[in-house]
Formats: sequence, structure tokens, C-alpha cells
Amino acid sequence: MNLSNAVKYYAGAGMFGKPLLHLQKLQNLKKIDALARKNDPHLSPPLKANARMSQLLSEQYLKGRFTEGVRKVAWHSSGAPIEILQALDFFLYTPDNHAAMCGARKLGAEYSEIAENKGYSRDICSYARTDIGSFLSGKTPVGRLPKPDLIVVSNNICQTILHWYQAMGVYYDAPVFVIDTPFLYGDARPHDIAFVKNQLEELIPVAEKISGKRFSRKRFNQVVKRGKDCSDLWCEVLYRAKYKPAPLSGFDAFILMGPVVALRGEAASVDFYHEVLKEIDDRIEKGIGVVKNERHRILWDNLPIWYRLSWFSKQLAELGIVVAISNYTYQWAEPAQYMDMERPMEGVAKTYLHSILNRSAGYKLGHMEKMVDEFSLDGVLFHSDRSCKPYSLGQMDQSKSMLDNLGIPCLTIESDHNDSRIFSEGQILTRLQAFGEMLG
Repeated sequence: MNLSNAVKYYAGAGMFGKPLLHLQKLQNLKKIDALARKNDPHLSPPLKANARMSQLLSEQYLKGRFTEGVRKVAWHSSGAPIEILQALDFFLYTPDNHAAMCGARKLGAEYSEIAENKGYSRDICSYARTDIGSFLSGKTPVGRLPKPDLIVVSNNICQTILHWYQAMGVYYDAPVFVIDTPFLYGDARPHDIAFVKNQLEELIPVAEKISGKRFSRKRFNQVVKRGKDCSDLWCEVLYRAKYKPAPLSGFDAFILMGPVVALRGEAASVDFYHEVLKEIDDRIEKGIGVVKNERHRILWDNLPIWYRLSWFSKQLAELGIVVAISNYTYQWAEPAQYMDMERPMEGVAKTYLHSILNRSAGYKLGHMEKMVDEFSLDGVLFHSDRSCKPYSLGQMDQSKSMLDNLGIPCLTIESDHNDSRIFSEGQILTRLQAFGEMLG
């Protein structure tokens, strides 16, 4: 460890950085209180947990600005098994999360254009273009990103992410370790699990060499346990939307999912979701719904449209519609059931195999039909995402099946999760209003 870098790290990320982020949290809480005083006729004020979530992720990005020369850095995809990396004390950075944050701050189109001007096709996922544009230009809303010593990616989300992360490996001259997960048409078979487990075991010596530390099975088991606890708590958070009126919406979940995606093996994430549950349960006890005049409850299919979260929330609330659940946020909750503390490495392999994007369109349809029943839903909003073709695949058939089998109306909107150049406000608003009339 470089002494000069260590001093900068503990001063910048700890001594001075943490108090400033705490102050920022207090300012965010004041903004939430101000919204409560305005008394919006359609929407309850945001959850105060949003301020703590922002603080938690900001602390991680702040550490990243000063971590080089202090800790080894691993970049990983959101569907990659981070438990091995955490057990070896890597500093973790998730490009997917960073891209989503850039989208939420309305920077996705700007960064995507930078990547396109360097020869990357506009047909590539806008997460990839956003992140590539960010590292090519050095622009980022978090100030500075740490350079990777190791990049770990799993193709359990899509194939694009594999090539995206390989491009980052070339740019930063960093080794890229790929976890190949067989696509599942049913439940994982023993040889599928063994295949992924063997790759996890192969990752250990590679990560040990780069980190300069010895892998501890005891510490790994502790990380896996915290990760399972975090995902189980996240599942409980999402399940609270079964109450009527729903105390949180799918849009709240899109915001609150950050820690379970990027920091799920950390004790701070477990504590955070305990806090979230406490606040939500208080809302349930007081009968507070996120939509004040909740008349209809729907499912959001696919990724959020990050740069228009607030707009969608307001437009739907005016129609008395709450997005009670999204299958996108659910994919970091449901697979936790496969975590096995008796056989933790095998449990990790099973968990990452069962990502919803690594399963068939038929499974996804059955999963949505189950959600319609469990969350008492009246309709489904399908986001046909230009950037995320694997998630959008089969939506036309799924929409028809939901209508034919369950008799519930469905709406499909075309847009892009990060690239605002694809968004057509007038067209989508007209469709939302027509959907409200369909729901009655």
C-alpha cells in the first residue's frame, strides 16, 4: 500500500468526505419534507430512505476516487458473482449501476453520442454506450472512476455486456474473466450448476494473484450470508407493495435497488434495507399509499426509463394508477432462494444461473402471471426497450397471452432506458391516457 495514497484515501473518503455526504443527506431530507408540505394531490412524498440510499452509493463512489494504490479494484457486471471478490477485499465498481445513474441524471444521450462518434453503433445497448462514452471522455457525475485491476463479467444478463466489458478490458489493459452461464429453459440441471461452480473456483486463484491476498472460505461464507440476507430483505421490501394502498411503487424500487445490485454483501446494505422496511411498515400502519387515489395496480415489464421516472410516476398517479411491482427489480430478490449456506459455492452458482434474463420467455410469462395474482394487478405495462432486446423479446406474445388467459389489459410503449433521443412524450402520454380508460 502506497503511504501517500493511503493518507489521501482515509482523509478524502473518510475524514472529510463522510461529513460532507452526511450534510448532503440532511439537505435531501429537507427537500423531501418540503415536498410533503406542498401536499401533492396525487402523490405522497418520496420515502426518506432515498436520502440514505444516495448517501450509501455516494460513499462508495467517493472511496473509488481515492482507492488506487490502497485497494485493488474489480469492475463487475450487475449479474456477476461478487462474493469471491468481496472476500478478497477488492474495491468493487459496477459499470451498469454507473450507466443507470448517468441516465437518471439525463446524461445518457450525451455520453452515448461520444461513443457513437468514436465508431460505436447506435444499435448497441445505451448502458454500454453511456459507459463507453464516459470512460472515453473522462466525463462522469461522480468526479473520477478508479481504473480496474480485474474485470469480471457474466453473460447471464445478455451477450452485449460480454463485448462491452471486453472493450473496457482493452481500453484499460485489464484482464477480463468471463463467467459463462448456460441458458435455462427450465430449472438448472446438475451439470449446469457444476459448470458454473467450476468457473467460480477457477476465478479464485486469478483474483488471489491480482489482490495479493489469500482466499478465505470463512470470510467468503460470511459474505454469502450477508448477500443472502440483503436479497431476502429486498424481497420483503418488494412484497410490501401487496398491501392496498401500495406503500411504495415500482419507481421507488428502481431507485432503492442500488445497494442490492452493487453492495449486496456489505453489512451497510443489510442495515439499509432494515431501515427501508421500518419506514414502509410505518406507512402501512398509517394507511399511506404512494398514490393517494389508488384505483388501479399494474406491473412494469423491463428496465425503467431512467430519465423520465418522475414524469411517469406523476402521469400514472393522475390516472389513479400505481406501478405496484416490476419484474426487473425482482431479479435481485427471487434468486436468493438458491443460496445454500451448507454448500455456499454451489449456492452462488445456482443463484447466478437463475437470473430472469437467463431464463426462457415462457418462464418470464409464468412469472408475470404469478405476480398478477400475488399483487392483485389490473394490467401490465410493457416497455419495449430499443436497447434491451433480450428483455423485450416475446413481449407481443406475452401481452396477448396475458389478455387471453387473465383478461387484463396490457399497454406496450416503445422507448429506451438511457437514451432520451428515443423518447416521444406526446405519443406515450396519449397511450397512457388510453390505457387509463381501458382500466376503467
